[in-house]
Amino acid sequence: MEPSERINPDSDVPKYKQVVELIIRDIESGIFKQGQRVPSINETSEELLLSRDTVEKAYVCLRKMGVLQSVRGKGYYVNQTNAYRKIRVALIFNKLSNYKRSIYYSMVHSLGTKASIDVFIYNHELAEFEKIINNNLNNFDFFVILPHFRVENVDYGSIIKRIPAGKVIIADRFPEDLKQYPVVYQEFENDIQSALTSGLPLLKKYHRLHLIFPPDQFYSRRIPRGFQIFCQINHFEHTIQDNLEESALKINEAYIVVSDDDLYSFIKMVRQKGWKLGRDIGVVAYNDNPVKEILEDGITTISTNHDEIGRLIAQMILTREFRQIRTPFSFVGRKSL
Repeated sequence: MEPSERINPDSDVPKYKQVVELIIRDIESGIFKQGQRVPSINETSEELLLSRDTVEKAYVCLRKMGVLQSVRGKGYYVNQTNAYRKIRVALIFNKLSNYKRSIYYSMVHSLGTKASIDVFIYNHELAEFEKIINNNLNNFDFFVILPHFRVENVDYGSIIKRIPAGKVIIADRFPEDLKQYPVVYQEFENDIQSALTSGLPLLKKYHRLHLIFPPDQFYSRRIPRGFQIFCQINHFEHTIQDNLEESALKINEAYIVVSDDDLYSFIKMVRQKGWKLGRDIGVVAYNDNPVKEILEDGITTISTNHDEIGRLIAQMILTREFRQIRTPFSFVGRKSL
């Protein structure tokens, strides 16, 4: 095989990533040994018929991965021969939910055999979160953290800063005091406004909107703020309620339900009244999942793409290309509205 044929120009994999994989394979097969100098950027560029910039990008990536080390004036040397050692990832959740499971399984799928994931649950407790971090500072290559605590403004940033910055990826929220960190985040206040605006033609047939927002489940307080702004802009009568009561349900009114437990209770109450979703009363659920697609012929949702959050995090881990990304939030109209 000619050297240039080791790079597939028709592959969806960027050429620099193909160079990364090629050098790792050569190290694993013993062509290059630990401490040995690898061909220079110019030599590899000529051998593979690639631009110097492409090869340089691959070498920088390999250096960030710890596979190569650079020596000024001398070139690049093999730093480790176990280049395919699995990346160890600590995935730190506030709680388990369908939403969190989606992130986990998406990361597992996207990382494949290149990484192993350990899941930790801190149950919204700062002390438990701190314990998890302190006990594992040297045990993982990456810490993926979803910061949701019992107290809205608690100082968890100082705990996260104990971890080397290059090992941390924040998910779900964009903390004000951690703006230098890579993050895949939602903008809760703006997201609910934009999603409900997309569903405005369906919502307009209802006399009043209600947000069912349980304060004891630690959802972002920006959700009710965004709901209020949407209702004020679009002139909806509205309420924000802590819980559902069957006697309070009104025909020709619509309910935005944040908790899945409240959604299931709502459906049960509507059935008991003999009403039909989308005709007599409306409901919109927060966070989509496959069950909501088929439940009661389809529950309308407003939701971020949880699988995409997991995929983006995994992509950062594999490429070491750290970014700050807002995930899209969408309205999914179904028969419940």
